[in-house]
Amino acid sequence: MDLLQQIVARAKANKQRIVLPEAEEERTLRAADRVLADELADIILIGNPESIKADAEKYGLTHIDKATIIDPLNNPRSEEYAELLAELRKKKGMTIEQARELVKNPLYLGCMIIKTEGADGQISGALSTTGDTLRPALQIIKCAPGITCVSGAMLLITKQPQYGENGVVVVGDVAVTPMPDANQLAQIAVCTAQTAKSVAGFEDPRVAMLSFSTKGSAKHEVVDKVVEATQLAREMAPELKIDGELQADAALVPSVGAKKAPGSAIAGNANVLVFPNLEVGNIGYKLVQRLGDAIAIGPILQGIARPVNDLSRGCSVDDIYYMVAITACQAQSR
Repeated sequence: MDLLQQIVARAKANKQRIVLPEAEEERTLRAADRVLADELADIILIGNPESIKADAEKYGLTHIDKATIIDPLNNPRSEEYAELLAELRKKKGMTIEQARELVKNPLYLGCMIIKTEGADGQISGALSTTGDTLRPALQIIKCAPGITCVSGAMLLITKQPQYGENGVVVVGDVAVTPMPDANQLAQIAVCTAQTAKSVAGFEDPRVAMLSFSTKGSAKHEVVDKVVEATQLAREMAPELKIDGELQADAALVPSVGAKKAPGSAIAGNANVLVFPNLEVGNIGYKLVQRLGDAIAIGPILQGIARPVNDLSRGCSVDDIYYMVAITACQAQSR
């Protein structure tokens, strides 16, 4: 069973309630129908019920009637949500009138449903920008306890089983925080290890904090940041297996790790890689994907108190289907 099949199987074993706020979009609706047919998750669709049902009939979708459909313009809980949103944002000056308008926005409405325990996660981005996806999540659901920055992890499925976890490596941050400070980098490490557990199914995440230096082989303030972040991550999560600073080859190749970082339990044995900044992370994973012919799954947003994930506007039905499974696996660990 490959990794995606494993993720789907874990999602099915403990069904979660996932909101799809772009329900009048064709790919989203097709993916929802497939999710419901496979009993992968319980689905909440936000959109005009008549339009959704008409589109389902037009596309030949036969399982949409199993979804809960919420009309954002005719929602009996709108006032309740507006009052709660105004309370959550009153220090930012939000009025009840502004809140009443915002809860008609499907992205905000979905996050209010999650906030009030009516759902476990949300996925958008087929029509919306990353900023539009993240804004209501951070305003309403907020970051997880002890976390102040959101980041994005990527699952890299390579053809090199000797590396990572049978060829699978989880990396972060590849999507959100451009220049993390030491504290933010430590948070990214802890969150990426959690994603490795909840999504990739790693029983034993082994985290390498990457740099161009291994154990003092080079001196620079950016190396110092990685060293400090490693210590902060250990303090945040004492149970976490983590070491740094390590060069990528020292993190992944046992013979190199033994030579460059003797005595390290992580060197040569890492299955989670934390990049020192977003520039390195984004370039690095794309090089592995293209030159190494690896499958890249993500980015998977992490650090939010409940999972909210972002899609590419060029996403496929398959992308949405598997992101539902990933979001469900994240929700299971909350």
